[in-house]
Amino acid sequence: MTKITLAEAVKLKSVMSKRIHELEAEMDRIAFIEIEKGSKVPSQIRTLHDVEVEIDETRKDFRILDKLMYQANVQNSIAYNDETITIVEAIELATQLRAKARKYKQYGTCTKEEFHYSFGDSVPRVKVALFEPEDYRIKGIETEKQANRLSNLINAKNYSVELDFDGEKYF
Repeated sequence: MTKITLAEAVKLKSVMSKRIHELEAEMDRIAFIEIEKGSKVPSQIRTLHDVEVEIDETRKDFRILDKLMYQANVQNSIAYNDETITIVEAIELATQLRAKARKYKQYGTCTKEEFHYSFGDSVPRVKVALFEPEDYRIKGIETEKQANRLSNLINAKNYSVELDFDGEKYF
């Protein structure tokens, strides 16, 4: 059987998903025809059944590829921050690091003090940050760098892991 890398599988899954949507649209186009009452129904190059068969095959291939990718993501690991973690854990950690960086950067754009003006209140109010915005701006940049380094490790690993899958029908 032909092999593809895990990186190719990620792209292939996207290609297959797009193909499934195209086949669903084709089903909608060929399922009905408008003709003059009493006229003979013209023959079609592809029947609804033909498209159903192709979409079922594509969906089955999609499930198989998905299973192989999940297995590879659990069975293979990378070294990160002096520990070994599975690819699936690394993917989740990269996602979490990006969310953390986003929040840090949000705090990094705040001002230390901000006056709040209200119409009914005669006492001036001030919103005071209980942290140093510049520290959070720097933490955001550093956390984003960690996420990028981890993503690079994941991508490199994805190119070294091979799956037993023939993608010739789709690539």
